[in-house]
This record gives sequence, structure tokens and C-alpha cells, in this order.
Amino acid sequence: MLLYGPSIVPRCAYAANPTKSSPSPVKSMATAQRRSARSTSRSPLEARVSLVFALASQTSALSQRLLVDLATETAKYVFPKRFDSRNLEEALMSVPDLETLKFKVLSRNDQYEIREVEPYFVAVATMPGKNGFDLDGASRSFNVLAEYLFGKNTTKEKMEMTTPVFTSRTPSDGEKMEMTTPVITKRVEDQDKWEMSFVMPSKYGSKLPLPNDPSVTIKEVPRKIVGVVAFSGFVTDEEVKRREKTLQNALKKDSQFQVKEGASVEVAQYNPPFTLPFTRRNEVALEVERKQIYQ
Repeated sequence: MLLYGPSIVPRCAYAANPTKSSPSPVKSMATAQRRSARSTSRSPLEARVSLVFALASQTSALSQRLLVDLATETAKYVFPKRFDSRNLEEALMSVPDLETLKFKVLSRNDQYEIREVEPYFVAVATMPGKNGFDLDGASRSFNVLAEYLFGKNTTKEKMEMTTPVFTSRTPSDGEKMEMTTPVITKRVEDQDKWEMSFVMPSKYGSKLPLPNDPSVTIKEVPRKIVGVVAFSGFVTDEEVKRREKTLQNALKKDSQFQVKEGASVEVAQYNPPFTLPFTRRNEVALEVERKQIYQ
């Protein structure tokens, strides 16, 4: 439709001002096109300014997404989740909202909990020193395992952190590793050594990348049943011994389960170092088995 065609220009408009000639439709269309071109064309400077603003807008959007991702990860620690509590001490404990071992609670009372833990894989490193809670030895082993977890492996795969950290002591004739995620430390008694283990994210299953560091090994932990007692604060050798003895004595009175022969204590630590002591969740665990009921 021609906006400047004669069919839509009333004749009375010409009669009102007879001294002016009627505008040519072709000339009117050309004028409109020139005006349109001027309104849509931009100078090189205007184009560059527009591009800068567009890039700034995209950068801002990207930064916002990164900030959201950072906030999401931080929230796992700032707003952690809580386990079911049996007492006031445990009610104050919390854990980061990270993947942890899958288990089913078989029974629980005001002293301990019996869990059936599903199989999982661990990355293991032998710790230097004679103490499972030696700061220097633990830090060195943790760093070695963290390097594997965050890309020092055959596929350069960066894997997610899990929780908790385990420290365990085992008999010399066994290489069993027990209980939860991501770090486990266990002692090889005849060598007076401890082992630290990161529990691997479950999505990999047995298809984990191999470590580049020969001091790191991958092992599968079979399904097991454990007796667990939780406590807050920082972990020390003395505290572990006290909690282990208390758990041993309590399990002697259990009507269904007993401590498995040769079982050794394993300690789970769920929280990062900056967590307040009274909100930290630690666990002492012993592998158990069902009692044989004779008729």
C-alpha cells in the first residue's frame, strides 16, 4: 500500500492552499526512504560504542552466572544439612551438602547407630608418620589425593569432592577399607603406618581415571555393616580411643549385632577446617556382624 498515493490525499487539502502544488508520489517515497536510511544507519563510532555495551552486557551476564555458581557451592558449607540427631550434642552438628556414602539405618538408640553401607570406591595414599591425626602427615596425604581428584590423573578429569574424611586402623593381615566418603585414613599395624582414602563420586563406579602418582591406588570397598557413634569437636588420638572403647562396650549389649573379629576403628570427619568445633560432625565406626542365634 502506497502511503503517499493520490487515492488517500483528499482533494480539499489542495483547495485550501491553491498556491502550493501537489507533492509528487515518487518524490515523497524517495524522501521517506532517505529518512529511514538516516534513522537506521550508524557512524563507525556509534557502532563501536554499541558493540562495547553489548560485550559489557554479555560479560555482566557471565559474571552473574559465575557468582551464582560460586554462591551455590559456598551455600553447601554456609547452609549445611543435618543428620538425624539422638541428643543435644548431635543436634548441633552439621555436614556440607556434598555427596556422601549411601547407607541404610538398621537400628539406632541413644548411644550408637547400626548402618548397612553400600559398596564404594576409594583412592588411597599411605601416610608418613606413626599417627593417624598427625597434622603434617595428614596434610601431605590429603594434598596427594586432592591432586588426583582435581585432575592429576590419566584423563585429567576433575572430580567432585565428597564427604566425610575417614581415618582408620586395620589389622596387618587385612586390607579392608570401611565406611563413608571422601577421605579415609587407616593404619597398617605391622608397618606402623596409616592410610588416607578419598571416597570417589558414585557416578564413576569402577570407571575411574587412573592416578598419575604411583603412591595413589584405587580400591573397591564391599558392602558392610558398621556400628557408629557421632561426636563433635576436633579429633585427637585420645578422643578416638575413648570413643572406640565406649562403642565397644555399648555393642556388647546389642541383641542383634556384635563387633566383627579383627575389626578396627575408623574415624569419619565431615567438615572443612574452618567449621566451629561444636558444629563439627565426627564419627567412630566399627564393622559388625549379625549374631548367630542358636535354637
